[in-house]
Amino acid sequence: MSVSGLCQICESRQAQERCANCGTLACGQHYEDGKGLCVECAGQADPTQPSPSESEDVDINRL
Repeated sequence: MSVSGLCQICESRQAQERCANCGTLACGQHYEDGKGLCVECAGQADPTQPSPSESEDVDINRL
């Protein structure tokens, strides 16, 4: 499959893949080859791996 455009996650690198779940264009750093998913969808599929946005915004007082 031919993918063209910028990565829709970092918006700075050339996209190389398209997420099989959400269709997001992703560069190599934001794509999980083994899963065929962008890092955001891969993080949702495997809750032990936080997505980039979740790791920055943690409410330590919620427990």
